[in-house]
Amino acid sequence: MDEKGAVEAALFSSAEKISVSEIAERTGLKELDIRHALKDLRQEYDDRGSAIMIAKIGNEYRMTLRTEYTDYTGKFAKAEMSGGMMRTLSTIAYNQPVLQSELFKTRGPRTYDDVHALIDMGMVSGKKAGQTLELTTTKKFSEYFGIGSTRIADIKKWIESQAKNL
Repeated sequence: MDEKGAVEAALFSSAEKISVSEIAERTGLKELDIRHALKDLRQEYDDRGSAIMIAKIGNEYRMTLRTEYTDYTGKFAKAEMSGGMMRTLSTIAYNQPVLQSELFKTRGPRTYDDVHALIDMGMVSGKKAGQTLELTTTKKFSEYFGIGSTRIADIKKWIESQAKNL
């Protein structure tokens, strides 16, 4: 069995991020071999400029699409979020923590439906702050977009880098 191929298959078939130990447990491969395979695969995807990348999120990995290619996915897959909802999410992510009442001032009445849906999707969490909610992004948000960090400064930096690509 080709170890690199087995690791690639594990990443491709996993709907969620996966750790080296989980791959080892399910494939019978040695963790050191898996780490080498991950390093090689990440480098290969980067070297050939692939639309696919292997994101490292904490101590786990996930195969994901590079953000600069996400415009093409809508032609083939149904979007999980509308453009308006995505703008609400990016506003929350960039300005977090942000009060829902403040978000309403910039995004309007759609804010309430968007926030409810984003909380249901697990992308945003809301904590009571008086009569409103204080909104922040979740770990799932960072994983979904392949940011590789949940730190607010890192998320803001990632958003700024994505805006430069537009």
